Parts: sequence; structure tokens; C-alpha cells
Amino acid sequence: MSRLFRDVEGGVLFPQGSVVCIGAFDGLHRGHRVLVRHAVERARALGVPAVALAFEPLPREFFARDTPPPRLMLARDKVATLRGLGIDSVGLLRFDAKMAAITAEDFVRDMLVRRLGAREVWIGPKFHFGHRRGGDLALLQAMGAELGFAAGEIAPVHLNGERISSTRIRELLVAGEFDHAADLLGRPYAIGGRVVRGKQLGCTLGFPTANLRFPRTPALSGIYATWVHGVSGDSGQGGPWPSVSSFGTRPTVQGVEPLLEAHLFDFQGDLYGRHIEVEFVAKLRDEEKFNDLPALTAQMHRDAEQARTLLNEHASPSQQPAHPGADAGNASPSQQTAHPCADSSLTAAQG
Repeated sequence: MSRLFRDVEGGVLFPQGSVVCIGAFDGLHRGHRVLVRHAVERARALGVPAVALAFEPLPREFFARDTPPPRLMLARDKVATLRGLGIDSVGLLRFDAKMAAITAEDFVRDMLVRRLGAREVWIGPKFHFGHRRGGDLALLQAMGAELGFAAGEIAPVHLNGERISSTRIRELLVAGEFDHAADLLGRPYAIGGRVVRGKQLGCTLGFPTANLRFPRTPALSGIYATWVHGVSGDSGQGGPWPSVSSFGTRPTVQGVEPLLEAHLFDFQGDLYGRHIEVEFVAKLRDEEKFNDLPALTAQMHRDAEQARTLLNEHASPSQQPAHPGADAGNASPSQQTAHPCADSSLTAAQG
């Protein structure tokens, strides 16, 4: 049975033992997947559950709260993707002051040995954990010899001579190099979530949008040509839907929270409550503040025309959802429906 747990404290979860992999897993790129799949293979060979340990928020977000690093993936999709890769149980551990103070030795004894009954522990290259990053492979191996578990490290994963890392993928996304980022991720970069309601301004401007909240610092900001997965409409079109999307804080209307707004071309369906995936194809421009709504609307039309042209030349690589959660058995879209102006705080091309 799949299980999600959040705390170091608590009863024994796997008295029969487990195989554990630990990491930040932001983006779950090709390198992460090698680590996860290896842990799953070892767990199957030993006949015990495969467990992935990650942290929420990311430790770097906790220690840099005023300037948090960009995030590739939200917790919900991380959990779904790990499960899709064969992980039986996910520990999304709360990273707070209490967690930050736990020594590496106590983490090994209390979490890995007592709670999880770890028989093997696997980490990525140069992974550190515990107070002041005091834990590493050498500590795991030394304590494992004493406490009865094995520990190993997966070598760095390269593609065409380039080391795959979340940092490198963030750099590529900021630069608008989506094809290169997709190579390192192993799939097109996309963000998924439930469509939420907004201020409905997009409808009044003729650009209704489906909006997704992103309550972390995103790696992207600007206006993009996109494909939207997980929708169907009155026109009968199937597969990914051509769209233009805005990702940012909406400075023209004094927005604060990052919001992803997708305007689906010629769409006549209901999207409230539906889970969709927005796949990024090309950056059109940076987000900017306009003096008035007519200037904004004029730019929105230019953005939409440019996005249509780009998407006509760039077919989506798959008719399936591109989001990392897509191969993880995501729940089917909500049966709730609403007006297609699902969340139109501002249209995707707002600026």
C-alpha cells in the first residue's frame, strides 16, 4: 500500500525492512530517476518496500527564506512522480528549525534504522544531510556497518558529456532553452495543477485563462507559447491544446503571488477544478507592467499571434501529458465544471 509520511518521530513503519533513497528530487530529472529506479530494483530483489525521502520545503528554501532559490516542481507532483517510478512510500519530511537541528547520526538512528528499518540506503553524488550537512556516504557506510544496513552512492549521470543537475536545468529554463532542458529532464518541462478562480479580468479583455497557483519561487517568469494537456472541449479537439501563457506576478494589476495563466486558443469548455498540465515550448518576452488596459490588450493580441505561429511549427512531442507527474498515475481530472474563464486574473499574454 502506498504511504505518505511527514515526520521523523512516530512508530515503526516497515518492520520487515525497506530500501531507502534520499534526495531533494527537485524536477526528478534523468539523474534522479537513475537513483530512484536503482532503489526500486534493490527493494524488489530483497522483497521489501522502496522508500524515497525528500524534504518540504527544500532545505535551501528554509535557509534562504528572503531569497528562496527557484523551484522546478511542487510537492504534489513530486510525490505522484515518485510513486509512478515504483516507490512504495514517500517521506516528505517537514524541514523546519527542529529538523535542521537533528544531527546526521540521530537522523540515521531515528529515521533510517528505527522508523524505516533500512536494509539499504542510496544517495546521489556528494549528497549531505543532517545538522550543518554533517552526514555523507562515509558516515552512512560507517554507521551501516554498526547498525546492519548497506549504503551506496549513484555516480553522476551525464548526457552528451554534460552532467545532469537541477541547477543546470534551471539555468536552461531561464535562458528559454526548453529543448535542451527537456533532454536533461527526460521529458518536456511542464507545470501541473488544479484550475482555480481568479479576478475574471481576462474574460472582460477577451482572453479567458485557466490559472494555476505556484506557491514557491518559480524558475520561469514571462510570456510563453505553451501546450496544455488534460483538456477537451466542444470543438472536439483531442490531445495537447495550443495556448499562450503568462507566468509571473501580474505587475499591471499589482499581483504578488506567482500565477501561471494559460489562454487556450479557440477553447469552448469548462476548466474549473480540472487538473491540467502546461508544457512550455518557447519564451516570447519578459513580464512587464503596462500603463493601461488598452495597451495590455494590444500586447496580448500580439503575443497570441506569435504563439500560434510558433506552435504551428513546433508539434508537441506526445499526445500524453508532459508533466513529470504524468507517468506517475495522476488522478483523473475533476468532474467539477465551470466557465472557461476559469481563472482570469489576467490572460496568459498579460505581461
